Amino acid sequence: MNKIERRLRRKRGIRKKIFGTAVKPRISVFRSNKHIYVQAIDDEAGRTLAHSSDAAAGKKNSLDGATAVGELLAQDLVKKEIKQGVFDRNGYLYHGLVKAVAEGVRKGGVKV
Repeated sequence: MNKIERRLRRKRGIRKKIFGTAVKPRISVFRSNKHIYVQAIDDEAGRTLAHSSDAAAGKKNSLDGATAVGELLAQDLVKKEIKQGVFDRNGYLYHGLVKAVAEGVRKGGVKV
């Protein structure tokens, strides 16, 4: 298996266990080579409640940028009166940018 197939296999195992609702959405992270994207998803309705990226935050793809992306998403969720979420690391290891996004969401006032 190559690197992408291993990540997708981990992703399937994670997605079996977590599920987002309107009250407690799934906060999913996607990393590309240049950018990082985060969205809060209501799996019951199948819709995105809020989203953010490093381009929207005006930051580069770095630890500071990832933290800013998480804080920006948390601001949108707090405006919609959502205080909790389920963190979906999307098959990525929980370190570096993915961890910084989660910490940014927590810093913004959403319990993850």
